[in-house]
Amino acid sequence: MTVITRFAPSPTGSLHVGNVRTALHNWMWARKHGGRFLLRIDDTDLERSKEEYVEGIRADLAWLGLDIDGEQRQSARFALYEAEFEKLKAAGRVYACYETPEELEIRRKILLSRGLPPVYERKPADAPVPEGVAPHWRFRLDQGAPIEWTDLIRGPQHFDPKAMSDPVVRRADGSWLYLLPSVIDDIAMGITHVVRGEDHVSNTAAQIQMFRALGATPPEFAHEALLVGTEGKLSKRFGSLGMAGLRADGIEPIALVALLARLGTSDPVEPVTSAAPLIDAIDFARFGRAPARFDEAELALLNQKILHHTDYHAVAPRLPLAIGAARWNAIRPNLMTVAEAAEWVPVFDGPFVPPVPDAADRPVLAAAAAAAPALDWDADPWHALTAAVKAATGAKGRALFLPLRRALTGRDHGPDMAELLPLITKDQAIARLSFS
Repeated sequence: MTVITRFAPSPTGSLHVGNVRTALHNWMWARKHGGRFLLRIDDTDLERSKEEYVEGIRADLAWLGLDIDGEQRQSARFALYEAEFEKLKAAGRVYACYETPEELEIRRKILLSRGLPPVYERKPADAPVPEGVAPHWRFRLDQGAPIEWTDLIRGPQHFDPKAMSDPVVRRADGSWLYLLPSVIDDIAMGITHVVRGEDHVSNTAAQIQMFRALGATPPEFAHEALLVGTEGKLSKRFGSLGMAGLRADGIEPIALVALLARLGTSDPVEPVTSAAPLIDAIDFARFGRAPARFDEAELALLNQKILHHTDYHAVAPRLPLAIGAARWNAIRPNLMTVAEAAEWVPVFDGPFVPPVPDAADRPVLAAAAAAAPALDWDADPWHALTAAVKAATGAKGRALFLPLRRALTGRDHGPDMAELLPLITKDQAIARLSFS
């Protein structure tokens, strides 16, 4: 069997991290098994769907490295839905209903007041049909046996169809709701595995009967725990965590992939530079049932760690021309984002005005300025410089290294000076050490 998964977003907005996590796990599962990962644009809501969002979805998946093996549009498949709907109608598995939303709400409240589950009550076959009212359509659940399946994450699942309402599959205006078109498409596209959020578990129970009513074997299902924020319930800001915002914040796509791939699993989040080890390790048996916590601070820290291992050629097109391979290797342990590399250009090449030294630091800098001209700048100038200053002044430890770092870089912390100093020209270094 060829594993085929799909990501099925509605183009009514931009992708956020919750959507991306679903897409990622579907993609990883397909890639692990040498299968296919398909994109299905669920654009049956013609009024709210926008082409700009379709283009954004494609661009975001490409930015993340989630290559697709085919794309379908639900808006191009209405004839297929109509044909399958007629088959279900002929088999008595869909039926017309005429209640208004207000009538349904009143009946729901009555059932609840009696301590009964608010399950839709089917009307007798000979119930009168109101004139001039277009019906909505429900799928008739088979109440003869429990609905059961083994979820790849949640384990054995059991639903009693008698405790479920027959789901509405088509509105009175003829438009489609999510459940039935999704099943029809999954059959037509040969989907073998559906990975989605646990909020779809009850939908899956109904859809399993739809697959069988259409003569198809249901795919395997994996319902993963939903993401939550650092304070529990997701804030409104979570919904704004779109790919454009994360790109603007300097987040590397592999950092987001590395975090989302492991959130909610027993596997540790690790700073990887490719998705290959994540794909090799994905196993739904290691996905937990507890909500998965998304933390922007964790993402930023992971982004930093990944940059520390990122090769120059992977980022060269986004670096200033002045930052070559040696300079990148020197500064990358101190970067949170690639964009911060530009802040180091003046440190290397100027213009740069060192801070005015404290009186206690002046003897160290004077000794350094005197020793620097005689040093071989191609042979470890940092250790030669500190050795000369120590011999001349007796300074050591912080009292020796900090004044020199401040004068040469303007910072109290930063890259290894032994690696950094040879990348600053000798004349620049002498000028910075020579205070007025």
